[in-house]
Amino acid sequence: MVRRSRARGAAASRWLIGLLVVLLGGTALAGTALSGTALAGTGSPGPAATAVAPAQEQGIRVSGTLRNQSGQPLPDVTIVALRDGAPVGEGTSQANGRWQISVPAAGSYTFRLDEATLPPGTQVLQGEVTREVADGSLNTVVFRFGEEQEGLDTSPVALFLRLLVDGIRFGLVIGISAVGLSLIFGTTGLTNFAHGEMVTIGAVVAWYVNVAGGVQLIPATIIAIVIGALLGAANELGIWRRLRRRGAGLIAQLVVSIGLSIALRYLVLIVFGGRSESFTDYTAQTVRDYGPIALTDKDLSAIVVAVVVLIGVALLLQKTRIGKAMRAVADNRDLAAASGIDVDRVVLFVWMLGGALATLGGVLFALSELSSTVQYEMGFRLLLLMFAGVILGGLGTAYGALLGCLIVGILVQLSTLVLPLDLKYLGGLAVLIVILVFRPQGLLGSRARIG
Repeated sequence: MVRRSRARGAAASRWLIGLLVVLLGGTALAGTALSGTALAGTGSPGPAATAVAPAQEQGIRVSGTLRNQSGQPLPDVTIVALRDGAPVGEGTSQANGRWQISVPAAGSYTFRLDEATLPPGTQVLQGEVTREVADGSLNTVVFRFGEEQEGLDTSPVALFLRLLVDGIRFGLVIGISAVGLSLIFGTTGLTNFAHGEMVTIGAVVAWYVNVAGGVQLIPATIIAIVIGALLGAANELGIWRRLRRRGAGLIAQLVVSIGLSIALRYLVLIVFGGRSESFTDYTAQTVRDYGPIALTDKDLSAIVVAVVVLIGVALLLQKTRIGKAMRAVADNRDLAAASGIDVDRVVLFVWMLGGALATLGGVLFALSELSSTVQYEMGFRLLLLMFAGVILGGLGTAYGALLGCLIVGILVQLSTLVLPLDLKYLGGLAVLIVILVFRPQGLLGSRARIG
């Protein structure tokens, strides 16, 4: 029995290493696609990387990114903040076009470009913006440059195709984060509300390694994935396994996960701050037209990475011993234990897998045009959509989570055809309500699993 247990442990370790290779290989694939097209620094950081490091300024931060009509960043441009006509703050854009100003208090401010500092030939369409600045929220100012694009296909069919591709991209990002959430529920029965913070931690760790540590984003993402896997293991060994052995019920564990979510969120707020920051690499890229749709290279690479990693997870579940053990534990934990499966090892592997996938999803979400920045609440905002996708597809099923998240992502983006941009998440949640009314077990779930 000891030899069998050791053999199973060795097999699980080999498959864990193999899975990390898939994750890291997919990330490296993105680096290959992006290496020749990134417009921001991809090597050792210069003064721009140092300037992004956390500052200790007082006041409320307002930020933005300056890009011309071709998508090129505009460095060394001066932006002035005015209140009642008097200057109250000033900032200069960095090499990647990012700028930031600290204003003294909440209120209405006017932000004005100093056009004398713009590169020659840059045409400004809107160089002065007035907006309300609020404490504790993301305060972003957008200036407009260049001529409006001529000949751009804005027909209803073209617009639908663009939103459809954006929805698929968004759904893949949600799905890669939510697969771990679904697997954790399937193997332990726990609805983990702290999973969104794993997404945030992944993006924050990658940001610190990339910006403060001066490491290029691809290896920084690899480091974040490894840390995410270790953090998932620490969660299981330090909290959830102890609670299970003490006989804590699922409701008690659910309450603990909510408390852990709040604690981690505000821990990130203390360490990272309430600002929004961009990675040093791949922050400004030209949008390329692929027929009726348009994508940047980083968004196309994010789609490729997500597909490769999700295929790897599917192969893991179907073709490997540890994958079959995970499915057996999800179907019947007691029967799996009686048949010789080390349930604790399987659950530990699932937590590590979930942590690695969540951190990778956080980096992809922060890098995409859907978010573009790292924020302490980004995982919490994504958590509701992850739950919507997991429940829509079927609780406890990895394939159901992927299908549900794709549907949610597409509906969220397509809903902007009829809804204001601020209400676009309403479409994904509306379909969730409809599915729960008519098919509460989800699209691929079973009634036995739910009730």
